[in-house]
Amino acid sequence: MKLHKNILLSLVAFFSLLAGGFMVADNSQAATTSDNAPTYSSIYKLAKKNLGKPYVYGATGPSAFDCSGFTSYLYKKAANVTIPRTAAAQYQAAKKVSYKKMKKGDLVFFGYSAYSIYHVGIYVGHGQMIDAQNNGVVKEKVIAPWWDYYGSARVTNLK
Repeated sequence: MKLHKNILLSLVAFFSLLAGGFMVADNSQAATTSDNAPTYSSIYKLAKKNLGKPYVYGATGPSAFDCSGFTSYLYKKAANVTIPRTAAAQYQAAKKVSYKKMKKGDLVFFGYSAYSIYHVGIYVGHGQMIDAQNNGVVKEKVIAPWWDYYGSARVTNLK
């Protein structure tokens, strides 16, 4: 059953990339610094504001979220950057960074391979992330026994 789910998620990610393309940035309404670069502060403030909201599979906010709906909502609303809808597609689209080189605002991904990404959160520093999971939107450790950390990626350079 788990294998079928992973295969299905991989296919969804693949076709999402084919149909949806990569990221599109439009900084016209972003919370930015004077040079119009998106800020981590704006993303973090919005993420904190949504702590405690419920998890609903497929939800993209603002009253409920799933994991990738949450990360795509944060980037769109706080930085005016559009990223793919699913965790797998977000992983495939963004620039990979090592765990040691992660910066606040990078995305952290969980799965068993690049083709079985099943969860995503936003890195907030000190080994922690904010993510939407079964308990709703929470702040928790990236490296935890219930997650299979796979990799990290940078959506855009944040100020």
